[in-house]
Amino acid sequence: MHDYIIATSSTADLQRTWLEEHHIPFISYGYTVNDEAREDDCREESRAAVYAGMRAGDLLKTSMINEFAYYEFFRGLLDAGKDVIFLDMSQKMSASYQNCADAARKLREEYPNRKLYVMDTRCISGGLGLLVVNMVRRMEAGESFADVVAWGEANKLRIAHRFTVDDLKYLKMGGRVSNASALVGSLLSIKPVLYVPDGGTLDVVSKARGRRAALGAIREGILHDLSKIDPTGLEMFILHADCLADAEYIRDEIRAAYPQMGEISITQLGVVIGAHCGPGLLAVFYLCGGRCPD
Repeated sequence: MHDYIIATSSTADLQRTWLEEHHIPFISYGYTVNDEAREDDCREESRAAVYAGMRAGDLLKTSMINEFAYYEFFRGLLDAGKDVIFLDMSQKMSASYQNCADAARKLREEYPNRKLYVMDTRCISGGLGLLVVNMVRRMEAGESFADVVAWGEANKLRIAHRFTVDDLKYLKMGGRVSNASALVGSLLSIKPVLYVPDGGTLDVVSKARGRRAALGAIREGILHDLSKIDPTGLEMFILHADCLADAEYIRDEIRAAYPQMGEISITQLGVVIGAHCGPGLLAVFYLCGGRCPD
């Protein structure tokens, strides 16, 4: 029996079945579909329905988690008599982080004999999920609270995040590209390639002409990273927003180049990042020697 808990948020984009199997509590971000309020439940069927709806014209908006919700979530865990390690997406990606930090500060004063560690993971989506999975494995293997935290802090910036999107209108709506850039990009079939650098932001690092070229850029970036390490047994997460064939293409290309790789899993992208990037988003996450967008 562990004397501490690892908890996360729905934006780790892990499957509900995995979270339940490993007894990982999570707090859900909210979103609306055409002004109808919903909660990110981490279920594959909910994700599939969201992307089908977006392709049909549904408008999604996301909302941050307020301080009181974090307070109640953490208090419930602390009342169970366990210390807590909490992992949410990068503070640069959501104003929720400050609400989380404020709630944690109050609870540390109320529970002076309990430990509550909130990590700025500098990760999002499947990158956060990969960090959670690795830290949970260490917890389940019997490593201490301090050792698991130390591993997470030492390795979080080794998690590569490579993305491409299919439709610039979603990035335009989120303010990541201008109206003019989105219009020109759509006319020229420009597909941005995105990356999460050490600072934990989501940056456009290059632009490809057409979807196939964008997938090629993702493939080349991955192969470049893997050429610098021994990828034997290395785990990779591929997440997609209603573009399974593209996810399978990347998986097959990487497996062909490095047959000694470990599991390369394909799952659907979570709702929150998907709402900001739209159907057709493809994202790949894996441990590497260090983040480098080239």
